Amino acid sequence: MCAMLKSRNGLTITTNSPAAADRYQEGLDLVLSQNYGPDAKLQEAIEADEGFAMAHVALAYVLHLQMNVPAAREAATKAVELSAGCSQEERQVARIVHCFTHGKGMEAIGLVHEHLDEFPTDTLALRVGQRLYMLGCFGAGVPDFPNHLMAMMRKVAPANGDDWAFLGQYAFAHHETNQPEKAMDLATRSLEGNPQNAVASHSVTHSYFEQGDAANGGRWLSDWLDGFDRRASYNTHLSWHLALFELAQGRYSQALDLYETHIRPGVQARNLSNLQDAASLLWRLQIYSGEQPAKPWDEVRDMALPAADGPGAAFRDCHAALAFAGAGDAEATQKMVDRLTAQGEKGDDLSREMTLPIALGAAAFVAGDYDEAADLMGPTYPVLARIGGSHAQREVFEDTLLETYIRAGRYDDAKGMLDERLSRRSSVRDTYWMGRLEAEAVQGNPDASRQLLAQARAAWADTADEAAAEIQRLSMAAD
Repeated sequence: MCAMLKSRNGLTITTNSPAAADRYQEGLDLVLSQNYGPDAKLQEAIEADEGFAMAHVALAYVLHLQMNVPAAREAATKAVELSAGCSQEERQVARIVHCFTHGKGMEAIGLVHEHLDEFPTDTLALRVGQRLYMLGCFGAGVPDFPNHLMAMMRKVAPANGDDWAFLGQYAFAHHETNQPEKAMDLATRSLEGNPQNAVASHSVTHSYFEQGDAANGGRWLSDWLDGFDRRASYNTHLSWHLALFELAQGRYSQALDLYETHIRPGVQARNLSNLQDAASLLWRLQIYSGEQPAKPWDEVRDMALPAADGPGAAFRDCHAALAFAGAGDAEATQKMVDRLTAQGEKGDDLSREMTLPIALGAAAFVAGDYDEAADLMGPTYPVLARIGGSHAQREVFEDTLLETYIRAGRYDDAKGMLDERLSRRSSVRDTYWMGRLEAEAVQGNPDASRQLLAQARAAWADTADEAAAEIQRLSMAAD
C-alpha cells in the first residue's frame, strides 16, 4: 500500500518509503538549484521504491538536461506508467515531462499552463515551461517569449511566496523583461533561502550584465563560484558568464583561461551548455579580435555535428551554425542548411525565417561576404527572441550583425543598433564600435570619433590585455 506524502512545496508524492521521499526531495532541490548530483539522489529514491513515479519524472528531466535523450524518454515513459495509480498532480506532471522529453513542445507548454492553474507551487513543471520558452522548442518561436514567461511566473507568484526555488526562477523573468533591479532583489532573497542556488546566482549575474557593470559583476560571480561544486554542469554556463565579464573589460587572457579550465568541450560532463557556451565564446573572441581564436574550433564543431542531420531546438541549431562556420566546415553547414530548408518547405516557419538565415549569415560572415550576411541576418534582429535563450546569449547574434553592418559599410544600420544598446547600459566595446563607425562613415564625425575612441581606451586602461588584437587596434585608432 502506497502512502500519499507531501513534498516541500505541498504537492502530493505517492511512495511506500519515507526514505525514498526524502531522497526525492533532496534530488529535486538539487535539480531546482542546478547543483551537482541530483541523478544520484533520484536513483537512491528509486532503489528505495522502484514504483516511485515522481522520482522517475524528475530523473527523466535530469537525463534530458544531460542530453541522454533515449534514457530520458525511457524514464519518462516509466513515470507515466507508474503514475496511473497516483494523484492527479503526479499524473499530470508525468505527462508534461513525457511530452517534453519526446519533443512535443506545443503539447507540453499547453499542459504546463493547465497544470499550474491547479497546482501553482509545482516548481518542476514551472521549470519545464521556462525551458520550453527559452529553447524555442515549440511552434514558430515566440517573439516576445520573455513577456509570456513573466505572465506565467506572475500568475503563480502569490501561491509560492518566498520559496527560494520559485524566487530564483521569478528573478530570471524580470531581467529578461528589462527589470534588472527587481531581478537582483528577487535573486538576493532566493540566495538568502538557499545560498547554493545557482539559478539565483545566475540571475544576479544577468542583472549585472544588463546594467553594463562587468567589474562588479565579475567580482561577485568569481567569489560565488569559489564555493560552488565544479562538478555541477551549471559551472560551465556560469563560467561562461564570468568570461563575458572578462571580455567586457578587455581581459582576453583571463577569458581564454576560463574557456580552457571550465568551458572547453570535455572539461565538463556533456550538456547543451558545452555547445552553446563554447561556440558563442569562441565566436565572440573571433569577431572582437578579427582573428581566429587561440583555441581549436574542431572539438566544438564535433559536438555540434548532430545538428547537421537531425532536427533540434532552434537555439541549439543557431549555435551549431556558429561552430560549423567558425571551423570552416562547409559540408556540415550545407547539411544543416539542407535540413532547415526542407523543414521550412514543410511549413516550419521558425527554421525558414530564423535559423536558416542565421546559419547562412554566419557562413557568409566568415567568407567575408558582409553584404550577404547583413541581408540574411538583418531581418532576424527585431525578433531574435524567437530562437530562445536569454538576452545575454542572443547578444552574440546581435554583435555579429553589428560587426557585419560596420564591415559592410552600412553605418546607419549599425548606428541605430548602437544608439539603442547604449541607451540601455554602458559598454566600452559599444563605445569603441561607435568610434569606429564615426571614423569610417562618409558622413562621420572625426571629432566625435576621437572622443569616443579615447573614452573607450581610458575605460580599458587599467583592465585590458594590451597584447590582444582588439586592444592594439583601439590603441592605434585612439592615438
